[in-house]
Formats: sequence, structure tokens, C-alpha cells
Amino acid sequence: MKKWSLLGLIFTMIFVLAACGGGSNEDGKAKTASSNKAETAEKMTIKHQYGEAVVGKNPKKVVVFDFGVLDTLDELGIEVTGVPQATIPSYLKKYADKKYTNVGSLKEPDFEAVHALKPDVIFISTRQAELYDQFAEIAPTVYVGIDYTNYMDSFEKNMNLIGGIFGKEEQVASELKDIEASVEKLNKKASTLNQKGLIVLANEGKVSAYGPSSRFGLIHDVFGFGAADKKIEVSTHGQSITFEYIKEKNPDVLFVIDRATAVGGEIGAKEIVENELVKKTSAYKNDRIVYLDADAWYLSGGGLKSMKVMAKEIEAAL
Repeated sequence: MKKWSLLGLIFTMIFVLAACGGGSNEDGKAKTASSNKAETAEKMTIKHQYGEAVVGKNPKKVVVFDFGVLDTLDELGIEVTGVPQATIPSYLKKYADKKYTNVGSLKEPDFEAVHALKPDVIFISTRQAELYDQFAEIAPTVYVGIDYTNYMDSFEKNMNLIGGIFGKEEQVASELKDIEASVEKLNKKASTLNQKGLIVLANEGKVSAYGPSSRFGLIHDVFGFGAADKKIEVSTHGQSITFEYIKEKNPDVLFVIDRATAVGGEIGAKEIVENELVKKTSAYKNDRIVYLDADAWYLSGGGLKSMKVMAKEIEAAL
């Protein structure tokens, strides 16, 4: 009897140990599954015009080729690793410092420098679009170009995307709320005025015009300023025009973007724009030739900071 009792006790202990061991294994599997789920949740699949990118939340090594995104990250207090330092907007001049890696220029990226950084994410826009595949081979690449035909929706989509990637959703929402309020106020004021504006880009002695739905068309489409010519050809480089054309359209306000001040040209806008023909326009006669901030309009645009600058300039022009 003692023998059988001892055997029963042994079998009972084996059964209990096996059960405990099984539970431990199940717990381990559960913890692993939970860990994997958390890891997956920390990544975002971002679909854009040129493909998709799987980006980890709160990436540390960030390379930025779009100055609108750069000024947004700066506004949100997010550090970046690499920027194209060949030409940097004056209001972002701190990024010319050696603490940031120089990754070339907006049109000619230094791919070796980018690759050496082993970035977690790369942000590009229109100027680098044709090089997307080369960027994507190095790291997850997100295209953040603005859709000029639907500017505000495109802008807000990009801002919310940045907020989601870097865990700044609330801050971005607050910023957008303020911008929307100022834009609505500006649009209402501009729309009630019986004034027509013409937007021109001065580039080394030549001028091109931009109208609604164009690169700088938000002056009309978003801010509500009337257009002196609604049929301007929509093109990245604008519609090539003459000074006779400006005289003929006779804008109440002439908005001038001086490319030379942004990229370091030799011929300034004022010396070519304010000629004998333009002096016959209402814009000149009423002192309404407005030289816009080329850094914000030509180099940046589509960022939290640049959007505020642009809205304030148009409001001042009213």
C-alpha cells in the first residue's frame, strides 16, 4: 500500500509540474504575440503618389528635402539629421550649421551622404519626384508634394501625416485650427474687394505669370484675391509673359516673387519690373506692387511657418 501511495504522489506531482510548464509556455507565447503586435502598431504604412513607405513611429534619423516639411518639423520641435544646405531659406538658416549633414541641393541630392546616414525616413516633394526610386532604395521615402488644385486639403493632409508620424497630432490640430481661422477671415475680406491681382515670378530679367490652380494660385484659390487673368496657363514654371501683357491686364495689385533673392541671382526683380510699361498700371500708380517673401513662396510653401507668413503678406496687401 505504501508503495502504491508513493507512486500516486509521484504521478500527481508530475501532472502538476506539466500543467505549470504548459501555462508558462502559453504565457510566453502570449507575451511574444503581444510584443509583436505592439511592434507592428509602432509602424505606419503611408501610401502616396509614387508608392508606399513603411515608417516607424517617431523616427530618429530624418532627412528632409522639402523646406515646407522642414519648417513644420522646426515648429513642432522635432530634430532632423540631414538637409540640402546648398540653398536654405533665411528663416531656416540654423539648418546650415555643421551639426546637420549636408545632403546636397534640392535638385541634385548627394545620395552618398544620404546613404551614409542610414535614415529612418526621407521626405521629398516635387523637385525630387523623378528621383523617388533612388531615395526609396536607401530608406522609406515619403512624397509630400502639394496639390495646387486643392491646396488646403493637400496642405492639411501633409500636416496631419507629419503629426501622426511624430506623435504630434494635438499640436498639429491646434496649429491647423488657427491657420484655418486666419485663412477664412482673409478670404472673406479679400473676396469682398473689387480688386484684381496678378502674380509674377521674376527670374534673371524674365517674367512668368501664375493664375488660379497654379503653384502660387492659393492667392486666388485660398486667400480669395481676384485674378486679373483667369486663363493663365498652369505650369510649374508659369506662363511666359511680356511687360506689355502686364500693362494690358492692368492689375490693381501686382504680386512679385523674386527668384534671385531666393537662390542668389544677379538681376533683382525691382529693377526689371518697375519699367515704363508697368508704371502705367493701376498697381504702380497706387503703390500696390507687392514683393513677396521669396523664401516662403519660392523655396518653401506648404509648411506651418510658411503658410502663416504667406497669409500675413496677402492680408497686408489688402
